[in-house]
Amino acid sequence: MRVNKLMKADLHIHTKYSMDCSTPLDKIVNRCLELGINCIAIADHNTTEGALEMQSLAPFPVIVAEEIMTTQGEIMGMFLKESVPRGLSLGETVSRIKAQEALVCIPHPFDTLLRHGLGGKKIEEIIDQIDVLEVFNSRTLFCHHLNQARAFAQKHGIPGSAGSDAHTVYEIGNAYVEMPGFEGGDDFLNALVRGKVYGHRTNPLIHFSNARTRLKAILAGDK
Repeated sequence: MRVNKLMKADLHIHTKYSMDCSTPLDKIVNRCLELGINCIAIADHNTTEGALEMQSLAPFPVIVAEEIMTTQGEIMGMFLKESVPRGLSLGETVSRIKAQEALVCIPHPFDTLLRHGLGGKKIEEIIDQIDVLEVFNSRTLFCHHLNQARAFAQKHGIPGSAGSDAHTVYEIGNAYVEMPGFEGGDDFLNALVRGKVYGHRTNPLIHFSNARTRLKAILAGDK
């Protein structure tokens, strides 16, 4: 059945299943309820484990996503059924996502300085396979990268998504799409086209917190 309720969707959130994040799933749910966020995409680094668990925990729609590190930069699968391995070529990663009848999303596409964005040349190589382009990511450092993403999506007719890229509970909702309800991937794309992006950039100092979390995890051998 189609979900008719208007969605306030943060389409890029991390959990404790990402190496550089320690946020428990229940705290994410509580924060979303506080803010009126009623749809999320959990996109942990190189695993869908947290997203699949979140689906049984959250009282609102949860998109199973994964931010996958390829040999050429990061790419996101959305509406996945299982994890896609890291370390594959860009083309092979796209093929693995499509094999699950899932959507290919490009996160922080032009943020290549510190955040493993693909950049224009690599994106052009797979342009026919891209379903969604992230046009607003709250952790993107420079405004012109956000402007590039919006312009690229408009030029190529690709639906634009937005997400906080939250690695802490307080970042949730820093970016979101207000969009119609949807049922499944194809319906999601149609709803996304009709949606409106809202957001603001997160304080760049938050990256130091993530580096500390990642270092602790490495030293503890937890992740």
